[in-house]
Amino acid sequence: MPNEELLRIENLHAWYGESHILHGMELTVREGEVITLLGRNGSGRTTTLKAILGLVGRRTGSIRLHGTEVIDMPTHRIAHVGRLGYCPEERGIFASLNVDENLELPPVLAKGGMSVDEIYRMFPNLKERRASQGSKLSGGEQQMLAIARILRTGATLLLLDEITEGLAPVILKSLGKVIHDLREQGFTIVLVEQNFRFAAPLADRHYVIEHGRVVECIEAAELEAKQEQLNRHLSV
Repeated sequence: MPNEELLRIENLHAWYGESHILHGMELTVREGEVITLLGRNGSGRTTTLKAILGLVGRRTGSIRLHGTEVIDMPTHRIAHVGRLGYCPEERGIFASLNVDENLELPPVLAKGGMSVDEIYRMFPNLKERRASQGSKLSGGEQQMLAIARILRTGATLLLLDEITEGLAPVILKSLGKVIHDLREQGFTIVLVEQNFRFAAPLADRHYVIEHGRVVECIEAAELEAKQEQLNRHLSV
């Protein structure tokens, strides 16, 4: 069962230049949970992940990781304090290096990162392509490699941004199993996700975001009863 509170965000505001994107975000993530940030494009979901890591122009409010206030810390300190791994939408692998080389390069955030052998057991597709350059991998394989690189660092709180976008159903099934298995191993995961069908069976709680703030928090047990409300929020 989830226990310790790993992340608490209160009254978070964030800006890119003069653009005010987050307007008082509030959310909590406990150890071992999978939560999703749902909403239309432009609602502030990705900015929330970036704001946690200090990758926005300016931010105010409170972000506590493992009980430590990090709102004024630089990104590298936040990553270490929170044992945070961030997988951006653009994936961030080294395209000119092969899979093995990509997996040898991630920085160490904390002890306990997965070994390359453990990675290849979790991602058998990557083992088959271990000598292939990042640029030669399929979109799904690149996504797996991006997540695998984070798991090498010792990160235990994973921020994953749109990991299913544009991927084939067979790859989605593999990624869903990976998320499930990571949760079973004690990882905590925040998913920004457009594909609700992918996210629904994986998450403990869904935060619906509109105009840079949470407008609805739906526990997994409430999902069926609140499906109509959720559809209204997410419909284009």
